[in-house]
Amino acid sequence: MPIKIPNKLPAAKVLADENIFVMNEKRASTQDIRPLRIGILNLMPTKIETETQLARLLGNTPLQVEVELVQVSTHKAKNTSEEHMLAFYKTFDEIKDQKFDGFVITGAPVEKMEFEEVDYWEELCTIMEWTKTNVHSTFHICWGAQAALYYHYGIKKYPLEEKLSGVYRHKVVYKNPMLMRGFDDEFMVPHSRHTTVHIEDVKKCKDIKILSVSDKAGLYAAATAKGKQIFITGHSEYDRDTLKKEYLRDEAAGMNPKVPENYFPDDDPTKDPIVTWRGHANLIYSNWLNYFVYQSTPFDITEIK
Repeated sequence: MPIKIPNKLPAAKVLADENIFVMNEKRASTQDIRPLRIGILNLMPTKIETETQLARLLGNTPLQVEVELVQVSTHKAKNTSEEHMLAFYKTFDEIKDQKFDGFVITGAPVEKMEFEEVDYWEELCTIMEWTKTNVHSTFHICWGAQAALYYHYGIKKYPLEEKLSGVYRHKVVYKNPMLMRGFDDEFMVPHSRHTTVHIEDVKKCKDIKILSVSDKAGLYAAATAKGKQIFITGHSEYDRDTLKKEYLRDEAAGMNPKVPENYFPDDDPTKDPIVTWRGHANLIYSNWLNYFVYQSTPFDITEIK
């Protein structure tokens, strides 16, 4: 089945070129199927890239998915045109009375700030509270996961001595978790962050199950009962060159960044990166949509609570 996104969204052409089935709005309206409604609160500065990355993964399943892009109103996007935001995004006020089968809250480049210092923190707290009653399952990514762990459970984040940047080996530590069904014994995931959550703090929370960890990157995946809230600290959605762009950006800014680990062949940034995480990226999103959204969400979306 296809993913339904706005006809003129830049991601539509990219996905069509990759042979991912994209259904336009006119054709979708003729289908006698209730698609899964997935909202994406996109807090990343590179909004078009993030839209495409997430749409690619959400569209690579047998399920019909309808995406709604959401923005915070208390922060103005600086790296994406106002025309794009007006054309494709809705504010929380515009969707707060709606129900969603699934909702994604992305990361954001504000890790070095205290949560309460972020200009849209109050609005984000309102949205996270809203997901408890209006969303069947919420999928939090990187800083979005840290923010949710802090808001819902008071679990703090801590600064790292140096930025964690690279592609790291992970393992599943919870017996047969549905989110990671079909995963290999070890798998790779990109990470890019300045802060971390201590595994010991998460273990103390009886409502959260730790699903996957990394010796180098720490906590990767955790979830509440029945997957109502899912926390992912890495960036499995990243493209081949995302870490490279971040590295070159930081280098140009004079930040003297370390070369991302396990990413460039021979750790040589002049060489093309090798993708080692794509298979498991597709699997984690298809498992989320299948086991935590599609198979358990009410047929009548108004019954979500």
